[in-house]
Amino acid sequence: MSDAENPKWSGIGSKFAHLTAAHPCFGVKAHFMNARIHLPVAPRCNIQCRYCVRKLDKCEQKPGIAACIMDDEVAFKRLEVEVKSNPDLRVVGIAGPGDPLENDGTYRVLGRIRDSYPNLISCLSTNGLLLEDVAERLKDLGVKTVTITINAVDPAVGSKIYDWVRYKGELLDGVRGADLLIRKQFRGIEELVKRGIVVRINTVLIPEVNQDQILRIAEEASKRGASLMNIIPLIPQHGFKDHRRPSCKELEEARNAAERYIPQFRLCRQCRADAAGIPGKEKRAGITSEYFHG
Repeated sequence: MSDAENPKWSGIGSKFAHLTAAHPCFGVKAHFMNARIHLPVAPRCNIQCRYCVRKLDKCEQKPGIAACIMDDEVAFKRLEVEVKSNPDLRVVGIAGPGDPLENDGTYRVLGRIRDSYPNLISCLSTNGLLLEDVAERLKDLGVKTVTITINAVDPAVGSKIYDWVRYKGELLDGVRGADLLIRKQFRGIEELVKRGIVVRINTVLIPEVNQDQILRIAEEASKRGASLMNIIPLIPQHGFKDHRRPSCKELEEARNAAERYIPQFRLCRQCRADAAGIPGKEKRAGITSEYFHG
């Protein structure tokens, strides 16, 4: 049975069959067949998640990690190399190491991708703080899919996950920061969906912190038009370095419950910000900028 034929995937199967067939982070078959590349052009972030560590490293396989930060020219050369060498490439995305929407380089590189490689699916991952403000710009730049990480609906819970939020020059912490972020995230979903951009939700499952938020996130995101949800386990580090990971049973129970409201993606590899290739089959962790200048 294909993804589009599976009733659990009916929310995205018919309307967005072209994405489930091609995008390795949206379709099951595509996940094992098609390649993607992440261009690490976005170092700055506008929030601090208590589970997030952003750094340059050639070996660690985690979100927020890249071998280097690439400027526009190096990133585009990196993409050219992958296009020429990898016939399986279908998707080009920007996933950090910071928040793509907080970095001007993201928009410049997306414009070049739109003009030079219109057949590639252009996507990005974001915390969603700025989505409402830039949704029209993303549509004009040819972005087809956006993944938004939403970890709470209740600001009191969010305040346990986010240290601070910076918006329009104002630094907010605690419940105030979490409240602003959550409101902007859900309004951002609506603005993207209005423009025909497909939205996936990422949620980090943090035991004893946000389990009771999972169903609410799934329901609220679905109401606003999100097409897919990806519940991923906490990687204990930074403020949660002494916190336990969820068990496989807890993860599966959360996914099964949330699936009442929105289809679930169960194959996420929690990729680096410079990942390239078919997920799980990458031959290298990252390529430094010197590769293109030598």
